[in-house]
Amino acid sequence: MSTERTVWGIGLSTIAADGTVLDAWYPELGFGEPDAADAASASATWGALADVDERRAVRTELVQLSLDLDAAVASTADAYLRLQALSRLLVRPNELSLDGIFAHLPNNAWTTAGPMLPAEAERLRPLLQRHGLQVQGVDKFPRLTDYVLPEGVRIADASRVRLGAHLSPGTTVMHEGFVNFNAGTLGASMVEGRISQGVVIGDGSDIGGGASIMGTLSGGGTHRVSVGSRSLLGANAGIGISLGDDCIVEAGLYVTAGTKVVLADATPTADGGRPTIKAAELSGRNGILFRRNSLTGAVEATSREGHGVTLNAVLHA
Repeated sequence: MSTERTVWGIGLSTIAADGTVLDAWYPELGFGEPDAADAASASATWGALADVDERRAVRTELVQLSLDLDAAVASTADAYLRLQALSRLLVRPNELSLDGIFAHLPNNAWTTAGPMLPAEAERLRPLLQRHGLQVQGVDKFPRLTDYVLPEGVRIADASRVRLGAHLSPGTTVMHEGFVNFNAGTLGASMVEGRISQGVVIGDGSDIGGGASIMGTLSGGGTHRVSVGSRSLLGANAGIGISLGDDCIVEAGLYVTAGTKVVLADATPTADGGRPTIKAAELSGRNGILFRRNSLTGAVEATSREGHGVTLNAVLHA
């Protein structure tokens, strides 16, 4: 990844009749500052496409912006440039400031033709229907694929991947998979579960169907969970701790930081039992299998060798 901390973008911004900036799309973006001639050419190209859409009571205008990735978010156009820098793989999750982003993202009505104000969507419903436009959601974040089509990635249901998701080539997001903004994959991965904001998944890992990974947005802790390479989070399992490389969490098991874990490989204690620790003490370690003892119900951790999982090369080519 580049060490440059300034990014620029040129594209089109959608603006409501009352002056509210609804979004910004940057087909041209990069690090540092653009070449003057290239910037002038891009501005002419995209500026020529500025238009008015009376169906949604919006207009589009040329937008040009340069920003410091370490500074707080300062505007809607700023927020959208950061989200697209993530989704274009210019920066990885958690490697840029998103401070204040929610205050600068309007809650839009997302139609099949683009964003509009929710109140205008109510007022103009007959016109929208006449033109075959549908409101697909009301949210601060749009779908990733409305702004970026990541190369070498499969997304079965576009509504389940938000703009700002960072999806590396070879990643497959199945129909029930979900990837939030400022989260994603660092290599080829299978995503059938939920990847929350701030979570990153290593190369060759598999997030099983219905599995969940805790984020920090809604009352969680400050620990940003990550999953290493070649690890497996089984179907309907969940974690609130990080996994290292080659780890497995068995299906249906949820391991949080405070979960009591029996060290199945440890030397027995004086009473013949095994030492018990909090799962947080194992966070990020490589080569661990987390399982539930079918007889005692205790959560156990045991060391394992070799690869955790091997993805189907054909599916992730």
